[in-house]
Amino acid sequence: MSKQALIVRGGWEGHKPVESTDLFVPFLEAQDYDIRIEPSPAVYADAAVMSEVDVIVQSVTMSTIERAELEGLRNAVAAGTGLTGWHGGIADSFRASSDYLQLVGGQFATHPSKHPDEVIGAETDNFLRYTVEMTDLGREHPITRGIPDFELETEQYWVLTDELNDVLATTTHPAPAWHPWQRALTTPAVWTRRWGSGRIAVATPGHSPDVLRNEHVRTIVERSILWVSRTASAS
Repeated sequence: MSKQALIVRGGWEGHKPVESTDLFVPFLEAQDYDIRIEPSPAVYADAAVMSEVDVIVQSVTMSTIERAELEGLRNAVAAGTGLTGWHGGIADSFRASSDYLQLVGGQFATHPSKHPDEVIGAETDNFLRYTVEMTDLGREHPITRGIPDFELETEQYWVLTDELNDVLATTTHPAPAWHPWQRALTTPAVWTRRWGSGRIAVATPGHSPDVLRNEHVRTIVERSILWVSRTASAS
């Protein structure tokens, strides 16, 4: 039986969910996945469909999820379906659902801005140069092994997380005078999480297709797809 990949995309259009997920369709095809693409999480409520999905690639920023859809997603992951995504498409989905936030293990809180004198009212107001730093675990993990610490200039996600995550990479937010926090804070940038028999992987970089084309970000996403997939977690 062929492997089954489900791409679920939608929500806020600023993250270009269609263009961003389309970047990974050729990779999925090359890995012999049959691909189904859905414009909303409604498919999560279809237990028959979800029982056959090996990996979900989700890109749905904000939006909402119905109770049956969320239960279907949580049940599918617990049964072995892998779940992965990047940036707001997974770490800022379904803000009103605490059960979803518990599942993925991290919630977007903010992306700090530039100095007020540099703010011009554009999305670039929140584009900062920052470093993604591998943890000791990340230097050995299949998703991030061999990837060096690297810099990006894009939104630097500050996420709220818990101790169930296995953190593969972090980023440190400085404490400039124009922001109210008193000291630098390090938060996860890439993490994995086990949920029942399933695996979850989250990468916070990925604001736009150009970020996803970065060599290191793309490698992390592609390896995440393979690592979380049911066929990998069952081996």
